[in-house]
Amino acid sequence: MQFDTFLQNTELILAEGAVYERLRNHSSIEFDPHLAHAACIYDPAAARILEQVYREYLDIGQKNHLPMVVSTPTWRANRERLNLSAYKNRRVNQDNARFLTDIRKSYGATGRPPIFIGGLTGPRGNAYRPEEALSKDEAVSFHTYQVKALAEAELDFLYATTLPAVSEASGIATAMAKTGLPYILSFVIRANGRLLDGTPLDQAIQDIDAVTTRPPIGYGVNCVHPTILLQALTRKEIEKKSLTGQIIVFAGNTSAKSPEELDCLEEIDTEASDRFAELMGTVYRQYHIPILGGCCGTGTDHIKSLAGQLKTERLNRHDATGVGPG
Repeated sequence: MQFDTFLQNTELILAEGAVYERLRNHSSIEFDPHLAHAACIYDPAAARILEQVYREYLDIGQKNHLPMVVSTPTWRANRERLNLSAYKNRRVNQDNARFLTDIRKSYGATGRPPIFIGGLTGPRGNAYRPEEALSKDEAVSFHTYQVKALAEAELDFLYATTLPAVSEASGIATAMAKTGLPYILSFVIRANGRLLDGTPLDQAIQDIDAVTTRPPIGYGVNCVHPTILLQALTRKEIEKKSLTGQIIVFAGNTSAKSPEELDCLEEIDTEASDRFAELMGTVYRQYHIPILGGCCGTGTDHIKSLAGQLKTERLNRHDATGVGPG
């Protein structure tokens, strides 16, 4: 089934936890200075660790009978960085997509909840510094190469995350719309309901929908703590404009620090997995965001706790409505 069709007919999809941060802090892995974890697949030892991280998350989804979303480790594999790296003659995006689709194939299909793979890209600059964001036209030119490369692979959707500014997000949307694949854009926001460039979240969504011939199938928020999202979505100016059905992904951080504080941290600020899961359960209960997972600070324990919490929330919701889980 196509990802966008499946999404319209389901109420809960589990997403992965942190991959980038877990590998960046792994004692046995030396990150490529330009491509980060996208280069891990070319080193046998690093590739085994990368595969283990993905399988830990996927096994949680399978054990809990939850459909799942994972994304390629290509957040930094844009053309500019590829050309600066030792892998400029490799098909890095396509190879990473193949790496992940091979892992998916090993789980089989019969009797299994589905696994969907998103082709991941990120902003050109620092995700916490909106002043580094590209203009719309610059973003179209800059991101088209990677977007096309990911679209060539056997992926279910395209996924741009940790976007601090509506200008660069608009350009990415324009590039992704041309591929014909469903796609999602995910922002970093503040508790006041605004992107880091100051644009209100609802306005950013309206602006992007208006400038693209084929808008995203939905939007997301990532790299912020669940309490930040809850504060943002309960502000009066946001409540007046329903975002139900538009925000379809939330990947929560384990730190409630501001982007400026997080940008300066040398060590990850984390919290207990059960507390994280409880807060994510509140997000699901109040706003019914269907795709929930983790970002910086999360690991296997956080996603395991999240899966259990979400199953409980879903059962409670069905008990309250009298409708069984379809």
